Amino acid sequence: MLHYIISPEYASYLIPLGILFAFLTTVIFTGKLAEYLPKDAGREFAHDGKLSAGKPRGAGIIFVLCFILAAAVFAPVNPELIIYLLLVGVSMMTGYLDDASKMPWGEYKKGFLDLCVAALVALTYLRYNPNIIWLPVVNMEIEIPKVLFAVLIVVLVWVSVNVTNCSDGVDGLSGTLTILTLMSIYIVSNRLVQGGGFSYLLLMFTVCILGYLWYNASPSRLMMGDAGSRAMGLFISIAVLKTGCPLLYIPLALMLILDGGLGLVKVALLRFLKIHILKNTRLPLHDHVRKVKGWSNTQTVFRFAIIQVIIAVATLYMI
Repeated sequence: MLHYIISPEYASYLIPLGILFAFLTTVIFTGKLAEYLPKDAGREFAHDGKLSAGKPRGAGIIFVLCFILAAAVFAPVNPELIIYLLLVGVSMMTGYLDDASKMPWGEYKKGFLDLCVAALVALTYLRYNPNIIWLPVVNMEIEIPKVLFAVLIVVLVWVSVNVTNCSDGVDGLSGTLTILTLMSIYIVSNRLVQGGGFSYLLLMFTVCILGYLWYNASPSRLMMGDAGSRAMGLFISIAVLKTGCPLLYIPLALMLILDGGLGLVKVALLRFLKIHILKNTRLPLHDHVRKVKGWSNTQTVFRFAIIQVIIAVATLYMI
């Protein structure tokens, strides 16, 4: 961590250097190592899912490791942030092992692993931060009992990981929406908590996703797989927690929630309560707009991104 071994006046130069390092290492290593990644078998029930057959998947392992490396070298991390980096790495590895497995992991196995990671996030956050959240519209702080707060954090993390994972089905979509969410959180973070080490991590993670999108823009050469989408979802949840206002997750990640989350709600209601909703809607939503509405992949990415930008701008204005 170079911030601690050089003089403060030179430390500021590490910020652009670290960002450039994160982007270039992602682009270089992704290009060099893509051929060694597991190959996708195609998704039978997804719209145009068979077109992905044979493409390298699991590229999330590359851009997440580049992010962790860049953060370890350039970012002013502390024990709390180190734990978060490790958990992002764990989430990435569980996803990559699923990507590389000949038989996909069952949803209960993945759900249990997500639950374990979410519990560790809750314990870490409450160890280093107060159990207080800020409500932006009414401009007030409320204290939440720690046990209840821990449960709510677990729910937030689990939801974020899984809706981000489910939104990964169109070239560039999940990565683009994640970048918009992280940049919105970055603006909030600098306004509410005056930036800091985590604010810098937001920039690093964003440019690493951009390095991946260099190859994933339609028509893609590779896919991030669960290794990338699960790590992105986890990082989003941690980022919004660090703003002190976790409720901002709803508007700042709304398109991820709608795209990936409606399918989870539909399946859960049908499986456990025998309630069938959205009968005429194909889920995830990105499949519906492509199959039913006739949107191209590029239109889907741009239009979902435009909607998210408008929501984010309105939310940031209220704050």
